[in-house]
Amino acid sequence: MSKHFVLGVLALTCVSFPALAQTATAPAVGMGASSDMGMKMADTATVKLKFITAKPADVMSSKLVGTTVYNNKNENIGEVEDLMIENGKTLTGVVVSVGGFLGMGESYVVLDPSTLAISDKDGKWMVHADTDKETLKNAPRFTYSKKKS
Repeated sequence: MSKHFVLGVLALTCVSFPALAQTATAPAVGMGASSDMGMKMADTATVKLKFITAKPADVMSSKLVGTTVYNNKNENIGEVEDLMIENGKTLTGVVVSVGGFLGMGESYVVLDPSTLAISDKDGKWMVHADTDKETLKNAPRFTYSKKKS
């Protein structure tokens, strides 16, 4: 798989995450039109439901969560645990578990999505970061609980 394809998929991923609640065409005036795209942070929905069509280059979050993160030396440096989405609109961070062994002693860091490359090699998704284990060991820690509550 070419480097340009991987970079293209990463760019499309970063662009497609803000589109979680967008459509390709703007709604007609009077039909709940809003200039503020993305999911809303609210207790009730105020915009009429719309459907979108997934594009071949779209990457589902379920393909990334649980994916191993490798450095440029192809060393396993962590695993994608979650995605941070600011105000329901923009992918702002990728939560990665680092260190530890068999889930014991691991900690979490949040990486800027623009610094990561993703690839799908023979049906196996991989995330790549230009870093080393020592840099991640000394990175700012993120307090994270996998609980949904």
